[in-house]
Amino acid sequence: METTVKSKQEKKQPVSALQKEIVINRVFDLPVQKVWQAWTEPEYFKKWWGPKGYTCPSCSMEARVGGKYLSCMRGPDGKEFWSTGVVKEFVPGKKLVVTDHFSDEQGNIKPASEYGMPGNWPSELLITVTMEEAGGATK
Repeated sequence: METTVKSKQEKKQPVSALQKEIVINRVFDLPVQKVWQAWTEPEYFKKWWGPKGYTCPSCSMEARVGGKYLSCMRGPDGKEFWSTGVVKEFVPGKKLVVTDHFSDEQGNIKPASEYGMPGNWPSELLITVTMEEAGGATK
């Protein structure tokens, strides 16, 4: 499975000046169907989303192109971080592309600074998750 996170590219500046990408490759000893569920079905997503020590007490997701999601990560200190986005590409068991924004619990987009995030965060990220079967596991 490959996850790619990109900042939204603005048309006024060269792509090379703004495009930032993080690529994470993992192999899970699970069939693709199970890993796909973990990304697209709220009851499974809530079990793993967030850094160590965080929980995901709320998640809604419309798993289809144009569908929206809204999720919450709650830190050990009780602070909540909400995010929302729209599904841009949906190929079951193969590819999921979503936008990602900081938001409030109603899904209204908020700047990262409202969550105390340092630096100059883009208002929108693009997350791409691809999966392929690899001998009974998921790459």
